[in-house]
Amino acid sequence: MSDPLIPPHGGYRKLRSFQSAQLVYDATIVFCDRFVEKRSRTHDQMVQAARSGVQNIAEGSMASATSKKTELKLTNVARASLEELLLDYEDYLRQRGLRIWDKNAPEALVVRKKYLSDKSDSSDRSDMSDRSDPYSIKTVTSETAANTLICLINQASFLLGRQLQKLEQDFLNEGGFTERLYKQRLASRSSIKGKPGKGNAGNRKI
Repeated sequence: MSDPLIPPHGGYRKLRSFQSAQLVYDATIVFCDRFVEKRSRTHDQMVQAARSGVQNIAEGSMASATSKKTELKLTNVARASLEELLLDYEDYLRQRGLRIWDKNAPEALVVRKKYLSDKSDSSDRSDMSDRSDPYSIKTVTSETAANTLICLINQASFLLGRQLQKLEQDFLNEGGFTERLYKQRLASRSSIKGKPGKGNAGNRKI
């Protein structure tokens, strides 16, 4: 049996990259509402960059049905959007003279351990809006909130980087929709030519 022309696709909700990006998006909305002027351009840009990270992962996953190139492009757009958001958080801290945690700072290690587990089930992840959480975006200072989000964005970006590598390798090994369609057409033509009375009937001499 030949490979299906349209392979399984979607399933983005189970991707750790999607789960991490969604966590960043939800937390960014809370952060911006607390610490960034709601009517400012920065507020809108940060929320839109966070949303873009989520939406492009989902759109790319669905587009993979017929275009691996589109999936690669949109996944890369998601990563670029999160990089833009990362710079916004770093700018926020730097421009206010607030500390940017080193990646090995005690606080950063706590955040990574708490929120960035290897579990793929998003239900096992902590809710960053939980007010009882010492790193809750709803209650902590802007410095802690921004640094916490920087940790999460870095993790999401790392996961997207790994995802892009796998997508590139799969594309090289298996091709995309166009390549699969071409192979199936060739197989179909070969099958027709191999049947008695088919394919060469027009060349018979009378």
